[in-house]
Amino acid sequence: MIQVMIPAHLRTIAKVSGDVSLAVEGAVTIRAVLDALEAQYPALRGTIRDQVTGQRRAFIRFFACSEDLSHDSVDVELPAAVIAGKEPFLIIGAIAGGSDRTAQLEGYRPALTGHCYRMLGSAVDAEDAAQETLIRAWRGLDGFDGRASLKIWLHRIATNVCLDELKERGRRARPMEEGPASATTDALTKRPHADWLDPIADAKALPTEGDPAELAMLRQSIRLAFVAALQHLAPKQRATLLLVEVLGWSAAEAAETLETTVNSALQRARAVMASRDRPEPGVLTAAQRGLLNRYLAAFERYDVDELAALLRQDVTFSMPPYALWLQGPEAVRTWLVTVGHGCRGSRLVPIAACGSAAFAQYRPSPEGGHVPWAIVVLELAGDRIAGWNSFLDTEALFPHFGLAMRLE
Repeated sequence: MIQVMIPAHLRTIAKVSGDVSLAVEGAVTIRAVLDALEAQYPALRGTIRDQVTGQRRAFIRFFACSEDLSHDSVDVELPAAVIAGKEPFLIIGAIAGGSDRTAQLEGYRPALTGHCYRMLGSAVDAEDAAQETLIRAWRGLDGFDGRASLKIWLHRIATNVCLDELKERGRRARPMEEGPASATTDALTKRPHADWLDPIADAKALPTEGDPAELAMLRQSIRLAFVAALQHLAPKQRATLLLVEVLGWSAAEAAETLETTVNSALQRARAVMASRDRPEPGVLTAAQRGLLNRYLAAFERYDVDELAALLRQDVTFSMPPYALWLQGPEAVRTWLVTVGHGCRGSRLVPIAACGSAAFAQYRPSPEGGHVPWAIVVLELAGDRIAGWNSFLDTEALFPHFGLAMRLE
């Protein structure tokens, strides 16, 4: 399937809430993708290209794999990563200054997505908010006066997009915050995915270049424990803390963005974070790398005794969207050999999520091969696993991480 990202106003016309997946027959070219898009969403006919001439609208640009394809032949095959569904084909609005300015804004997408993830606690919502931020920036760039840097201007837009979003919904949480630990015999109760914090791919949320200390802070601030703690702050408190503590803004810059005084909000936010966040090492030690290798090997041979031996005594184990969570190695061991025995024979693929050690888990399929089961994010403390978090929303998360939907 070809993944296509379209601007917010076109999503509204097409009546879709996110990226579009298309089946394209034959050669995957720009023309073929647009044909499939218009066939699937007839309301988009005439919005992207002229219905008579087939020419691209002047205010539309095409991007793939960070390359501007707007002036390429519509009959040239798209990059392999797009054909494989690993990278999206982007249809975006043009801005004054041409493709160089568009590419410049696109370069901020990972940082903006990371900022929105910290604010919203959802990878999918963060990507949508970052897209909306860039659309607003494309529309308003002619009015950008340069008094602040482009980076600050974009983060101001992103902050306001997130504050608008937060007016419409409640806090995302982790199962451990919602009540006491469960028994392994408790019934499984599923809650809406929108209730829970979910993981984000490092590649989607972290810039690849920058000051090492700044990059380390950005990585630490997408950890599950940190983002979960943020959700206990009021939206403007959350924004204040992120702008000042994570992005390094001055209190005056944050106050101008939020149109309020920030000193007292910052003090309260720091107090909440100190009581709820659980710091983790920024760089894995040799012992921790060995721990992860042992975890992977033990899981794939389903050696539950070895897995239990890798866990800290107060380890937590959760599986959103289920409300159930367990605590302690023995409870986890019991779960694995009873209710969770279907995970025997699974395969794990190492990935990077939430600035932490993580794996994509594929369970055996009755039809053969392996199918997606969970994104597993591990929280480490010393030489033990302190948190085992399995996120089961595979339909949203595996495409987000660019993962295959089947292993043979």
